[in-house]
Amino acid sequence: MTAIKHALQRDIFTPNDERLLSIVNVCKAGKKKKNCFLCATVTTERPVQVKVVKVKKSDKGDFYKRQVAWELRDLAEVDAKDASKENPEFDLHFEKVYRWVASSTAEKNSFISCIWKLNQRYLRKKVEFVNVSSQLLEESVPSGESQSVAGGDEDALDDYQELNAREEQDIESMMEVCEYAISNAEAFAEKLSRELQVLDGANIQSIMASEKQVNILMQLLDEALGEVDTIEGKLSSYEEMLQSVKEQMDQISQSNRLIQISNTNNGKLLDEIQFLVNYMDLSKGHIRALQDGDLTSPKGIEACINASEALLQCMNVALRPGHDKLMAVKQQQHLFSELRDTFARRLTNHLNNVFVHQGHDQSSTLSQHTAELTLPKHSPLHRDLLRYAKLMEWLKNTHREKYEGLSRTYVDYMTRLYEREIKDFFEVAKIKMAGTTKEAKGKFATLPRKESALKQETESLHGSSGKLTGSTSSLNKLTVQGSNSRRSQSSSLLDMGNMSASDLDVADRTKFDKIFEQVLSELEPLCLAEQDFISKFFKLQQHPTVTPPLAQPEMEDADGALPSRMPPQAEHRHSMSSEKDMVRLMMNKIFQSIETELNSLIALGDKIDSFHSLYMLVKMSHHVWTAENVDPASYLSTTLGNVLVTVKRNFDKCISGQIRQMEEVKISKKSKVGILSFVTGFEEFAELAETIFRNAERRGDLDKAYVKLIRAVFMNVEKVANESQKTPRDVVMMENFHHIFSTLSRLKISCLEAERREAKHKYTDHLQSYVINSLGQPLEKLNHFFEGVEARVAQGVREEEVSYQLAFNKQELRKVIKEYPGKEVKKGLDNLYKKVDKHLCEEESLLQVVWHSMQDEFIRQYKHFEGLIGRCYPGSGITMEFTIQDMLEYFSSIAQSH
Repeated sequence: MTAIKHALQRDIFTPNDERLLSIVNVCKAGKKKKNCFLCATVTTERPVQVKVVKVKKSDKGDFYKRQVAWELRDLAEVDAKDASKENPEFDLHFEKVYRWVASSTAEKNSFISCIWKLNQRYLRKKVEFVNVSSQLLEESVPSGESQSVAGGDEDALDDYQELNAREEQDIESMMEVCEYAISNAEAFAEKLSRELQVLDGANIQSIMASEKQVNILMQLLDEALGEVDTIEGKLSSYEEMLQSVKEQMDQISQSNRLIQISNTNNGKLLDEIQFLVNYMDLSKGHIRALQDGDLTSPKGIEACINASEALLQCMNVALRPGHDKLMAVKQQQHLFSELRDTFARRLTNHLNNVFVHQGHDQSSTLSQHTAELTLPKHSPLHRDLLRYAKLMEWLKNTHREKYEGLSRTYVDYMTRLYEREIKDFFEVAKIKMAGTTKEAKGKFATLPRKESALKQETESLHGSSGKLTGSTSSLNKLTVQGSNSRRSQSSSLLDMGNMSASDLDVADRTKFDKIFEQVLSELEPLCLAEQDFISKFFKLQQHPTVTPPLAQPEMEDADGALPSRMPPQAEHRHSMSSEKDMVRLMMNKIFQSIETELNSLIALGDKIDSFHSLYMLVKMSHHVWTAENVDPASYLSTTLGNVLVTVKRNFDKCISGQIRQMEEVKISKKSKVGILSFVTGFEEFAELAETIFRNAERRGDLDKAYVKLIRAVFMNVEKVANESQKTPRDVVMMENFHHIFSTLSRLKISCLEAERREAKHKYTDHLQSYVINSLGQPLEKLNHFFEGVEARVAQGVREEEVSYQLAFNKQELRKVIKEYPGKEVKKGLDNLYKKVDKHLCEEESLLQVVWHSMQDEFIRQYKHFEGLIGRCYPGSGITMEFTIQDMLEYFSSIAQSH
């Protein structure tokens, strides 16, 4: 193995500046036995690179060649397979696992030991050794052959040190002195040995000469120790002398410490007394204000506010540990409690009296507003009560029960007051609103009604919750008849005491709109002012989770009184409510009659005229939008939003009722139809709606209603046209769709643009259809003749050969043409004009349009006949008995004569 190592070193590693440290003869595990050598090498140049090289014998000769080399730093793990038994197998984990079988266990152990040393020296223990005996890794110097292979070379590598620059200079100067150093190395070595002996002798003599000096130094040290003992004796005597002084100073220090402790305790006691005096002492003026302070004058109220705040500060002072056990503190706390109870009782009684007196004063002014459509202003009451706002806050923090009791008292009082005011206000509004109907009825000399009867009707309407009937409009009340029958039917309806929307003047509707706007304008500031007062007076906006002073309506007692204490579950539920919810609870209780009265007023307006729902929808939407911009969660916004739903429902009901009346129309069998009443009714509705909804927020609702109505109008026009017996279907469709097209074109309703185009299309189609059907075949025999000609051509007969057919020769053509002289044609056209005039109505003025269309159609037929004569009878000279100019004169003269 040694010979192989030297051969490998010489042939493979020395040319690459590498030194071979260990070698092992191996073969791959589990395969055909092909031996090779694994070599552990290091480079001779720095930095040192450590590698594991696989060397294999060449197949062509006895020399070895380098096959694979791995960097030792890429080695992750060395697995010896078994640490307790001899096993020649081992694995090396590089980028993949290489499994080897050594020729002997000794060689494997020697190679692994070398790898371990190289790992310790160069890689800082990076490689992991698995199943390797600890004794093998702990051996510092291997024995036998491994020592010569790995240990000796490695130790030589450790002993080698490179010369520095100074050492090189010294050696060069020495070799220059001895010129024969290179030629005669032995003589140079003997000279160096002699000089080294001379230096050693000089060192020994120097050491012997220094012994005398050491003796002198030891003597001086002994003298110094004697002096130290003398000084220690003196210090001991001094310490004994100072011992008594030390004891006296200790006594003085102890006395000073006791005095300091006493002063500190006295200072702390003084601080505690000053704390109690400063924070738990209530002045006599404050006590007098709490006991007997004037709660009516501004100065007295200000004094009571200051006293209550001072009392609250004294009661809420944070006492230090032990203060509550002092008798003086207990007495002060008892005094504060008595003052708190006394003042709370005085304040509660006074505010109750204020509520009662203010209520009486306010009731006396109600008579001034009964004749006018205005609500009493409560700003004086609010202004007087707001002076007690801080006292209410104090009561809220100190006496919760009394605070809630006052809140309930105020709510009960204001509920009765507002209910009476709002009821009277809405009664005046209903009388004024119903007065418009009464005046309108007076114009038609209908049955008069006394004011008491009218009031009785409004009261019954206010108290009822059933459905309102009798709502009429021009769109759903008139039947589809001629203009004369419609006028007679309107008179019969007036005799029955009912009033249609078309009978109401624009002034009446405008007056209703002003009344409804006045009602909303009066309610809005009233609710906002009361809500603002509740927030300020009861201090509900300062604490986001305070339990509201008002219980839910379902928590009332059997006699209607609110309980003084809410159940724990309800208390927890209300503690999570926001301040706006609390204010709204109080507002709901106070103004509980507003929504009912508004719904009753809306029902009356809808009963008077269903078109009033348009006015109410616009006004209510605007006020809801305004209230939501101010506060989306306010009582006013919520209430008006609920009422808006009712108004929108009435609006939808109005539209549905009109559509239903369209579907139930009956036409007269004796008179011509003309323009249908619900078509003119839609025109009236659209004109009124465009006026009302100009710049309105709820334009989308109107657009949806438009679409529903126009589709119903289209459908029912076709239905009436199909049922008509007196008037041709095309005339009904033509006239009514022309009227619809004219109306939509004039009003320019953007959402009905498609319907406008559809109406124009239907009008044009039915005009053409009526012209063709009415005109028919004015030259009937001639028309039949040419139909036969066209049939022959269609069968394959050439046009110029048609004249050779026996039934269609030139003699037959001349015979047919002679039957239609100009005089007969003019007579037939005159009869046709009378027939068209009988079918069409005067309102739409379509007679000249229809007559002109008939003229164009007749000319078209004439030109068609002339074209056939020219193609099928060329050169025959056959022409009609009249010309196109004659026809134009016939149509013009007939139109002028009528």
